[in-house]
Amino acid sequence: MSSRRAHLDIRGMSCANCSRTVAESLESLDGVTDATVNFATDEGTVEYDPERVSLAEVYDRIAESGYEAVSETRAIGISGMSCANCADANRTTLESIPGVVDAEVNYATDEARVTYNPVDATLDDLYQAIEDAGYTPIREDENGDGGESSDGESARDVARTEEIRRQKRLTLFGAALSAPLLAMLAVELFTAAGLPETIPGTGFPIGWVAFVLATPVQVVLGRDFYVNSYNAVVKNRTANMDVLIAMGSSTAYLYSVAVLSDLLAGSLYFDTAALILVFITLGNYLEARSKGQASEALQSLLELEADTATLVDDDGTEREVELDAVEVGDRMKVRPGEKIPTDGVVVDGDSAVDESMVTGESVPVSKEPGDEVVGSTVNQNGVLVVEATKVGSETAIQQIVSLVKEAQGRQPEIQNLADRISAYFVPAVIANALLWGSVWYLFPETLAGIIQSLPVWGLVAGGPVVAGGAVSTFEFAVVVFASAVLIACPCALGLATPAATMVGTAIGAKNGIVFKGGDILERVKDVETVVFDKTGTLTKGEMTLTDVVAFGPAADGSGVVTTGEDETLDETAVLRYAASAERNSEHPLARAIVEGAEERGIELADPEDFENVPGHGVRATVEGRTVLVGNRKLLSDEGIDPTPAEDALADLEDDGKTAMLVAVDGSLAGVVADADEVKESAADAVAALRERGATVHMITGDNERTARAVAREVGIDPEHVSASVLPEDKADAVESLQSDGTRVMMVGDGVNDAPALAAAFVGTALGSGTDVAIEAADVTLMRDDPRDVVKAIRISEGTLAKIKQNLFWALGYNTAMIPLASLGLLQPVFAAAAMAFSSVSVLTNSLLFRTYTPDHDYHLLDFLRR
Repeated sequence: MSSRRAHLDIRGMSCANCSRTVAESLESLDGVTDATVNFATDEGTVEYDPERVSLAEVYDRIAESGYEAVSETRAIGISGMSCANCADANRTTLESIPGVVDAEVNYATDEARVTYNPVDATLDDLYQAIEDAGYTPIREDENGDGGESSDGESARDVARTEEIRRQKRLTLFGAALSAPLLAMLAVELFTAAGLPETIPGTGFPIGWVAFVLATPVQVVLGRDFYVNSYNAVVKNRTANMDVLIAMGSSTAYLYSVAVLSDLLAGSLYFDTAALILVFITLGNYLEARSKGQASEALQSLLELEADTATLVDDDGTEREVELDAVEVGDRMKVRPGEKIPTDGVVVDGDSAVDESMVTGESVPVSKEPGDEVVGSTVNQNGVLVVEATKVGSETAIQQIVSLVKEAQGRQPEIQNLADRISAYFVPAVIANALLWGSVWYLFPETLAGIIQSLPVWGLVAGGPVVAGGAVSTFEFAVVVFASAVLIACPCALGLATPAATMVGTAIGAKNGIVFKGGDILERVKDVETVVFDKTGTLTKGEMTLTDVVAFGPAADGSGVVTTGEDETLDETAVLRYAASAERNSEHPLARAIVEGAEERGIELADPEDFENVPGHGVRATVEGRTVLVGNRKLLSDEGIDPTPAEDALADLEDDGKTAMLVAVDGSLAGVVADADEVKESAADAVAALRERGATVHMITGDNERTARAVAREVGIDPEHVSASVLPEDKADAVESLQSDGTRVMMVGDGVNDAPALAAAFVGTALGSGTDVAIEAADVTLMRDDPRDVVKAIRISEGTLAKIKQNLFWALGYNTAMIPLASLGLLQPVFAAAAMAFSSVSVLTNSLLFRTYTPDHDYHLLDFLRR
């Protein structure tokens, strides 16, 4: 039994009981032989059998215990991959390193995303593992930002650009030498006399001319394929696309050398050997260009960043500095037409800001002191002074790019199908080629007779001519073998999913919709029920005080209420007590009451003994008097009968207002009401979702009447409204809806929505919400617009449709072409051309998706709309 020892840094432990809990939990894992955890040093040592339990399972078990094992995640560019099998070889090698928790390798992005334990593994270990697998890691600086060249390009961009140039040089070199060979092939095929045996007037054999032209192509263009084939077979014990190309090309070349040397009798195929490599290299060049185009959307986002910022010092002097010199707290002047250098808050000035490049919102947004602004957006008119709140990698645009890159590394479940097929595909193709080459060699007359009797025979130019004696049976068997290995291209299959995912996530980013992973992008389309939080999601979340009602046991109808023998409280007094009690609360309802009182010029008192009663209201002492502000249950629990207020409450709540009872010294004093305006787009979003067949629910901590009034306004059925739901119960409500297998999307924006977002099949956070909500969500909507929920679903559906199109063409191509090659109906040179075309066609099909806009459902010919 092999054994590994992992040394872990564990966070969150506070006592010996914590460390014992972690140790016992780890030792219960099958495959863990020993676990020692020390809370004093926050360290743990785990001995385990990697064949029975993975390090990822160890990390998961620690997380399930309520603690966190420290890990790091790095994205590493990899050059030299040619198909999904290469990606799988890198993944397997990386995961075999002690200390690596998880590795995902994406052939379409030429990138690995590795999570590892920094105590047991280093970045150099990861680089070395990639090199050991036979590929080239793109080494970056320790911060993982790519190390920039003099013109600002990252190391990964430089490597990709150089690879495109290299493939172009190889293609041009091969094409120059192969052009005469192609001309010779045309003469042979399309003239009655065919090629002469020698060059007229010289006596130099044509065959040796072909050899001289084909050999440099075989050496220069073929080198990469031969080296990669060796690495795949010898180092990684697998077979990839390069193995097929090397076998097909070398078979034609070596057979021709044998014929030229009089070791065998037959025809020369130097033209075939050279053109195979030229066509495949041309395909690689076009593929590399397409990969670059697929990532252009993200690169264009980064290019939107400002290069410099104008800082305003304390004495009022202005100075221009490079963007990376800006620090949190610096004040920046932004003139009309300039880009806002970094995320911040307006401290002076009024203007409108174009935020379309980040949020997709086409209408400029008004900004005034106190408003937040996003870096890279454009100031339209007035001069703004902005205080920097986030800089560098913490800015919104950098976070978007980081999230989208991570999303492109996490593949949809449908990719598992392609990966499983690719893993067995190449060995199966080689076996098939050997089988049919042998069958043609042993039974040429029988097979030729059968094929000539088929209807397809009339559609094939030439067909198998072995029956007529034009070529030897061995020669034809070699042709069949070369064609059969060359026609089967796993590249197209490996590119089908990641290429479409890259484009889909980039479309989302351009429209202010960030998917956390390709798996999430796939999942969104399957949502059956959408649950909206009310406040801040369907409504603007900006509560304003609308009504103050005073009443009580001695009400005389004048609005003046007697609460004691010598005192009466009018509406102003009721509001003063309510607002004073709420001064220490951060709840939006409380802030609206306080701001409403201040706007009315009421002088407030500082509360004493303030207590927040979650989900019910507040209790405070104001000027020596006990004040309650909250719902019916809060007053009932204090022995105060809320019944006299029912009529007023009903009237306010039927209007969609949130009404709160006010009690002073144990007596019911009045009601204050706030209103939250429904977003203009909320009804459109609900209608669009219902039209798609989705069931729409609303969940809120607000009372039943208010909730139903808002639901009625936006078009949600009353039976789908859950009101008076406490924050901790929202996740339970979502899980209840999912208990019968229904796939639920939860849409929210607050801290109290985070558990529900995490519990849902898909959690969606509005970007205007809190960082906690966004962290818990699977999808982040950068705009404050519920219609983007529909757009997210459309992008998901469009991306999956594009993936299915790609898989159809990749699998359909192989299904149609492999039998043709096996039956001797396809020449090797045409097989190579078709092989290269298949990969390029899949990438082209994916790139056509870039023109799609999610304002409507995706259609196959959607690119024609543009």
